[in-house]
Amino acid sequence: MSPQYVGFGEAIKLFFINYVNFGGRSTRSEFWYWQLFSFLVSLILGIFTTFIGLNFILWLFSIATIIPGLSLSIRRLHDIGRSGWWLLIGLVPLVGAIILLVFDVTESGPANEWGEPAKNTQA
Repeated sequence: MSPQYVGFGEAIKLFFINYVNFGGRSTRSEFWYWQLFSFLVSLILGIFTTFIGLNFILWLFSIATIIPGLSLSIRRLHDIGRSGWWLLIGLVPLVGAIILLVFDVTESGPANEWGEPAKNTQA
């Protein structure tokens, strides 16, 4: 069973649907498309707020996406068979970030206590 490929728009939709869902699994594409979207929105808001001077807009976006970002990261760890507590390794300077990056690019694992991997629905 291969993991489901999630497109850009669907990944953003899933991010907001699973806003506080800390259980289950998230595919690599869902995780990385959200990272791309978050980076682009932050970049655009950063440029916009620099010229307009309304820094609170960027802060609102950041605050609004902290909890769902954590839940997505935890679901990504579940997808490779790790507990969400592994997210705390990111607190270790440099080494923690490298370990989390390796976990984030790791291919989905087989069925585990957090559920079955998503089926590939595309040909």
